[in-house]
Amino acid sequence: MMVRKPPLVGALIDPVRAGGELATSVGLLPFLRMLPSGDGHPVLVLPGFMAGDTSTIPLRTFLKSKGYAVSAWDMGRNLGPTPEVMDRMPRLLREIVNEHDRKATLVGWSMGGIYARWLAGIRPERVRQVVTLGSPVRSEARKSSNASSLFDYLRPYHDEGLPGLDNGAPLEVPATAIHTRSDAIVPWETCLIDPGAQSENVRVSGSHSGLGFNPAALYVVADRLGLEEKNWLPLRVKRWARSVVEVV
Repeated sequence: MMVRKPPLVGALIDPVRAGGELATSVGLLPFLRMLPSGDGHPVLVLPGFMAGDTSTIPLRTFLKSKGYAVSAWDMGRNLGPTPEVMDRMPRLLREIVNEHDRKATLVGWSMGGIYARWLAGIRPERVRQVVTLGSPVRSEARKSSNASSLFDYLRPYHDEGLPGLDNGAPLEVPATAIHTRSDAIVPWETCLIDPGAQSENVRVSGSHSGLGFNPAALYVVADRLGLEEKNWLPLRVKRWARSVVEVV
């Protein structure tokens, strides 16, 4: 796959675009309240590179309002796959599953989605499904992201080889990969997973930095988490949402 790094100027204004999406999401609160509630199963939300739990507050607040038992990752700023992070995440997943006696859904934003897919790969018996938001899972992302230089700078602190980019290969659990073509941080092509019986790619309108509170993305997340555990079905976009959500 040939991909191009998004223009740097786009990355510089991405947070500004995200601010607009946050304002829009606030204005659409009545609409978001109409989205389906869930069955209370545990959900672990994993932040993106150089972000922390503060960045996922809107997403976690939304999921809590839908009745889910939401957990933050509680490991500070995500500086990449340090040995401490790679050791702690599987234990955190185990603790959450044991506490609720139910499998957990993993929702990962950007690098958080790479972690989520890795966790689902090594502990599928503890994972209900995976939802990723702008997560560059393909190997081309190593050099085509606007975050590549900073990630390489921090690489000496990382656990070498973990987590590997799985190139979107099918998991043992259902997986939904949400992306936006106007992503200014990572090439959108690198966020695509291989479609299959339990895996799908969904496109929304918006920025990379706003995916965690993008109303269209929240619509998709709510729909996916609302499925029965043993009855996963591909997303069927409602007519009124088709202008901003597309299954590809």
